[in-house]
Amino acid sequence: MPGESSFWMFDFFGTVMPIFFIVVIGIIVVSAGRGLLQWGRNNKQPVLTVDSRIVSKRTEIKQHHHHEPNDHMSSHTNTTYYITFEVESGDRMEFPVNGKQFGLCAEGDFGRLTFQGTRFKGFERNIRFAREAQSGTDYRDYERF
Repeated sequence: MPGESSFWMFDFFGTVMPIFFIVVIGIIVVSAGRGLLQWGRNNKQPVLTVDSRIVSKRTEIKQHHHHEPNDHMSSHTNTTYYITFEVESGDRMEFPVNGKQFGLCAEGDFGRLTFQGTRFKGFERNIRFAREAQSGTDYRDYERF
């Protein structure tokens, strides 16, 4: 019969769509759970302030395009700023920072890094060390701190 062959489509969507919906909801729940776990771990960590220097800076730019119903296209750009710090032990840590903090810091700056777990709290530049770095002082010479 001609109408019976179209019923497979209803069976397909009746099976596949709920599975797809459950997978999407699962991804959202797992992402939110990971974010909450990281937030909790950061809150349990002590706030540390250590001597450090800035070894690199980078930006990540994400651009999103949207097609409006009236055939207009709009776009949105989001910039995330990152600074990598090196501490006395030689370990490096990268933190996302706001644009103002990113603009105030330069590679080679020495100062006091304050952080809690993976959460950046602040960086207080030490002007004296910044001048010494420009004059060719070895960056790993932490004896001067």
